[in-house]
Amino acid sequence: MMTSHEIREKFLSYFEGKGHTRVDSSSLIPQNDPTLLFTNAGMNQFKDVFLGLKSLPYSRAVTCQKCVRAGGKHNDLESVGKTARHHTFFEMLGNFSFGDYFKKEAIEYAWEFLTDVLKLPKEQLWVSVFEEDEEAFELWQAYIPADRIVRLGEKDNFWSMGDTGPCGPCSEIYIDRGEEHSCDATECALGKCDCDRWRELWNLVFMQYSRDENGNMTPLPKPSIDTGMGLERIATVMQGVYSNYDTDLLRPIIAFLENMTGKKYKEDEEGLPFRVIADHSRAITFLISDGVLPGNEGRNYVLRRIIRRAARYGKELNLNEPFLYKIVPQVVSLMKDAYPELEKNITYIQKIVKSEEERFLETLSDGLKILYENIEILSKENKKEIPGRTAFMLYDTYGFPIDLTCDIAEENGMSVDVKTFEQLMAKQREKAKAARKEMYEVDELFKILAPLSSSIFVGYDTFESSGSVQFILSGDEPVKTCNDKVKDIILVLDKTPFYAESGGQVGDTGIIEGKDFLFRVSETHKTPDGKIYHIGKIEKGNINVGDTVLARIDAERRQSISRNHSATHLLHKALKEVLGEHVNQAGSLVDEHRLRFDFSHFSGLTTDEILQVEMKVNNAILKNLPANIYWTTLHDAQEQGAVALFGEKYQERVRVVCFGDYSKELCGGTHVNFSSEIGLFKIISENSIGSGLRRIEAVCGLNLMQYLYDNLEILNETAQLLKAYPNEITQKIQELQEKIRLQAREIDSLKQQAINSEVAEILKKAECVNNINVISAKTESKDIDDLRKMSDMLRQKIKTGIVALGSCNDDKVLFVVAVTDDLTKKGYHAGKIIKNIAQIAGGSGGGRPDFAQAGGKIPAKIDEALSSVSKIIMNI
Repeated sequence: MMTSHEIREKFLSYFEGKGHTRVDSSSLIPQNDPTLLFTNAGMNQFKDVFLGLKSLPYSRAVTCQKCVRAGGKHNDLESVGKTARHHTFFEMLGNFSFGDYFKKEAIEYAWEFLTDVLKLPKEQLWVSVFEEDEEAFELWQAYIPADRIVRLGEKDNFWSMGDTGPCGPCSEIYIDRGEEHSCDATECALGKCDCDRWRELWNLVFMQYSRDENGNMTPLPKPSIDTGMGLERIATVMQGVYSNYDTDLLRPIIAFLENMTGKKYKEDEEGLPFRVIADHSRAITFLISDGVLPGNEGRNYVLRRIIRRAARYGKELNLNEPFLYKIVPQVVSLMKDAYPELEKNITYIQKIVKSEEERFLETLSDGLKILYENIEILSKENKKEIPGRTAFMLYDTYGFPIDLTCDIAEENGMSVDVKTFEQLMAKQREKAKAARKEMYEVDELFKILAPLSSSIFVGYDTFESSGSVQFILSGDEPVKTCNDKVKDIILVLDKTPFYAESGGQVGDTGIIEGKDFLFRVSETHKTPDGKIYHIGKIEKGNINVGDTVLARIDAERRQSISRNHSATHLLHKALKEVLGEHVNQAGSLVDEHRLRFDFSHFSGLTTDEILQVEMKVNNAILKNLPANIYWTTLHDAQEQGAVALFGEKYQERVRVVCFGDYSKELCGGTHVNFSSEIGLFKIISENSIGSGLRRIEAVCGLNLMQYLYDNLEILNETAQLLKAYPNEITQKIQELQEKIRLQAREIDSLKQQAINSEVAEILKKAECVNNINVISAKTESKDIDDLRKMSDMLRQKIKTGIVALGSCNDDKVLFVVAVTDDLTKKGYHAGKIIKNIAQIAGGSGGGRPDFAQAGGKIPAKIDEALSSVSKIIMNI
């Protein structure tokens, strides 16, 4: 049996032997592509190459790409475990040609690899081609009989990157697994049914056209090849198993679950929890390793859903405590040879997973409590359907799956309004779609600027530079000249000192001026392929494409930003020293006012830890460490111990920023020349922003001076109010707190005396109605808690009976009704009684059989409402 590791290595080695460059898998977080939630295909990292926006030093590539399909357009989440081949995480083997070889070689290589390297039986292989692709049909006949080549339509065998752009026919290779796997269709044949007899192995995409907005297709000057073969699928064939879950990629995880639960895995419906957990544990491990953290938006929310879905299926195996984190080492053990970064991150991954599992168990418990409370209320009202809005709230707020809600409802003889639930889900998806559309607008600008040459950034060395206007965008239209002084326009220069927002650092502001115009820059950004563009307004004159300009940034603002950015590097190092090496940057924001730093850690920092971090940063500042900044290869930077951002995808050439021998990080931002230029550093807040994720906000330099002045002013004002010196404030406040405590105790005592006195008076008003003690009285108390307390006292004193109290609070009426336990058993219900009382005073309310409260809007009706109590009880 050939192992999956051997298949992976044979594939990569075979294509290396055919002149392909072996390229590492890219991160599961797509770089510079706002249209994708996750990397979901091998070609993702080469998208700009296929679009002609980027060139590489090689024209052939081979990869084994880690992929996730669990959100957005490509979402297999709900199918996982129910079929033999759907996954959230999988590996895609692929070979690529960027304008080098085309159909002939792609077909030859695929056939040779499958039949000569993997030794698959030629007579079992079938092929599909696009129905109009005569060339592919003819080429395949050199390897396979025409009666095993099936022509299919555009839906099955024509690929496109989007509505416009590169596209072309594709050819898929299948293996016939034999008649024993046939389906019940009238005609079980390739292209006629979708059963597991015909297992798709490999898709060869022939990228040969460019489609415009009108659907017209023009041949590409350099046709390319993009192929994809799922490692899990080819492993089933090579290992002689039916399901992907029986391969050596997933079966060991299932075996670990068997040992953990003491239950035996079955390939039928009973085995669904095993399959879901095995699949999801891989996705969870790889996503967290690549920098995704559980959260409430975008890819973070998808990861949270995957964890919670796996945890919920664990309950079906009687796993009621956190368990997924225990599977992480099994995944790492299986995959570390191909993905060594997993082993380095294993402790961090486990901590994140365990923390999220614990949080989910809490929310699941909360969700169950709310669901059962709703079922109880609905049962008393003789209702048999749980509202769709309730089911959606449970799903959206507590991650409570709709199928679990339906199961529990069925157990209690109820159903769920699934139609309304689906409508609410559709609305939520529309909101998400609208949010994605905003991201696409950035992508549209990317396309508009694509034909331009990349801007030259000179801002590391200077605050101003000369250049020329390359491009002007006014609204949605590129123009040659512009004098619009109302709306924002976009300028692109051939050379600029303006730093474009990236890496957490805000973009520069300043002015661009020519002989006859002045343009004020309010924002600076860049497209994924490096086109720097300036957003701002024309303050005078006309701007023309080709104009010579002087671009000058706001130097004082830049220096303040640089101080804050350099401080984040020192902070990152200090956090690692104080808290541990597991700390990794998870995001940042650096502007001219402050710095914000997000990092991985599992508990709030103590006062002592914050002090230690501040001392370490300030000590590094006072050492006047020189900034040593240089460019090198990614490999050399990593060998030198440079810290890379967790989950970030770097180019082959990287910029390293060092402060003495204290801090060394990969960074493209701007920095001070010496650490002493930062001034001093102060943390102003530290808090949680998610599971295993913390945030620090800090200030330094002149901003710290302003922070201290502001706080000193508050301190002095507080001292004046307390009639004390600043160093006496703590003592004064403690004295005041003690005085307030004593006064509050005295007020409570007097209040209780007043309540006791009023209760004694009200007790005298008790009457007998239908042989029941009834008290109905208006009180002077204006607090609902006091009314509740008085009703409890009266109920205890009369032993058996009904108490109704009311009071007026400004323009509102308050009511409470209490019924002793012996009477609730006879059908007397406080909630029903109070509902009738409150209606008279223009209000509503309800509650339990033994106690209820309500409000009213007509104070003048309070006496009438309370006098109705006897009549209401007589009619029960």
